[in-house]
Amino acid sequence: MPRATLPPEARLHRPSEFAAALKGRRLARGAFFILSAAPPASPPAGQARLGMVIAKRYAAHATTRNALKRVIRESFRHRRLDLPPQDYVVRLHSKAAAVSLTELKRLARAEVDAHFARVRPC
Repeated sequence: MPRATLPPEARLHRPSEFAAALKGRRLARGAFFILSAAPPASPPAGQARLGMVIAKRYAAHATTRNALKRVIRESFRHRRLDLPPQDYVVRLHSKAAAVSLTELKRLARAEVDAHFARVRPC
């Protein structure tokens, strides 16, 4: 089984890539996150790529934003090879719950895993 790593080729880097993915189809929406996807912006595709938008307005503390990003990346790493080759953007769309950081990570992981599970392979 291949390693579940997240190399630079598996991430969105340019604002134009984020914009294209955000204009794409909305795949899932939950209590915290919206998952959008679009065909790859750059021609040498062949693999799923991830972008994240975690706004300070919805997660005021840096520790909260960083924890959410780690949880999203980890979930994506485990499913990356099973996902269709598209550009995915996970966007936080509501305030993070006022619970402990451990509980927030647990809730976020369950939601992100459910969103990625809904994506159908080619």
